[in-house]
Amino acid sequence: MAVFSPFIRQPGLALLGLLLFFLATCSAPGSASQPTATVDPLVVQGEITFKQNCATCHAVEPETIIVGPSLAGLAGRAGSQAEGLDARLYIETSILKPSAYLVEGFSDVMPDTFGTRLSGEELDALVAYLLTLD
Repeated sequence: MAVFSPFIRQPGLALLGLLLFFLATCSAPGSASQPTATVDPLVVQGEITFKQNCATCHAVEPETIIVGPSLAGLAGRAGSQAEGLDARLYIETSILKPSAYLVEGFSDVMPDTFGTRLSGEELDALVAYLLTLD
């Protein structure tokens, strides 16, 4: 009880302490702050890998064609492009063996060397980033 004795002897201090506690933990109506989104470091690394290796040929904006098809919306359609492959495996296969799934209207010009140019971590990060492109 020695720790709380000043509050017991002075009830006004106890009340003031409780009031300050509630004011600190509560906010006014309508002023609640939104939680900050957490950025996945794997996705950040994947975006860097994309910019270094893929952005010269692929855009992430809709309807933008550089050399290869735009990758905008890839996450939403990748899982239905090849029977038996989920979105992750389809994207990974398309990077490692680009001639396996050609997009109609585009030539087979993507290099098939990314399996040796990218580390396993870079490939995983790149796929994680591409899976965010809705």
